[in-house]
Amino acid sequence: MRSKNNSKTNSSDSKNQESFFGFQRVSSKLKHSLVRDVFSSVADKYDLMNNVMSLGVHHLWKKEMLKLIPNHIGSLLDVAGGTGDISKLYYQRASQSNQNPDITICDFNLEMLKVGRANLIDENIVFGVNFVCGNALDLPFPDNSFGCYTIAFGIRNVVDINKALSEAFRVLKPGGKFICLEFSKVQSNLFAKIYELYSFNIIPILGEYIANDRKSYQYLVESINKFPKQGDLLKMIEKAGFKRVGYKNLSLGITALHYGYRS
Repeated sequence: MRSKNNSKTNSSDSKNQESFFGFQRVSSKLKHSLVRDVFSSVADKYDLMNNVMSLGVHHLWKKEMLKLIPNHIGSLLDVAGGTGDISKLYYQRASQSNQNPDITICDFNLEMLKVGRANLIDENIVFGVNFVCGNALDLPFPDNSFGCYTIAFGIRNVVDINKALSEAFRVLKPGGKFICLEFSKVQSNLFAKIYELYSFNIIPILGEYIANDRKSYQYLVESINKFPKQGDLLKMIEKAGFKRVGYKNLSLGITALHYGYRS
């Protein structure tokens, strides 16, 4: 595991901050523990639940994300990379272009990393991918390390979004690209009502019967509800220092792709 040039640690102030775990306001330390437990609980059913909940559409969202990753980026950091979907897509594209993929999957949950490693091995992806257990708020990498930073359905779960964005900026090389795929705010009022009914009434039930874990998927839908709107997240990305920031809604805003460049 690479270490950072500086020995930055979380301040006592950040440790004492509060954050939302779904609709519940808790200490930042407790949220970190609760989110870790959620993903430990659902790791082995995570991919199956994604397919069921989205009717497979999450694969299309991730392919749209792949289109935003530049060619010849040098190295990719996939934060909250979990089961390896984004890394697999990028690896396959890079290999087809006769590039040597240099990918680091960083996730704070060991169970998710184990699933990701197994998934990539099943795809005959063994070399060119590093697995690192680390926190998005305190990444264990030096400044200016990567050409691209991706995070798919992960930034919603961090204790401090602004700090995660700051860390993304720090580890990117000048000219590097930040790309975030996340659940967002549906743009159609009628569809928003239908989507809310589905989210709060169906998804927790699916979690109970498929993953034997209703509480984790109740947290999922609550965390989506509390997540910043597209324009608000864009401003946060700009505040972190990124330039040429923008976003693209997918599926009427069920998800959105945000992006920006380190100058």
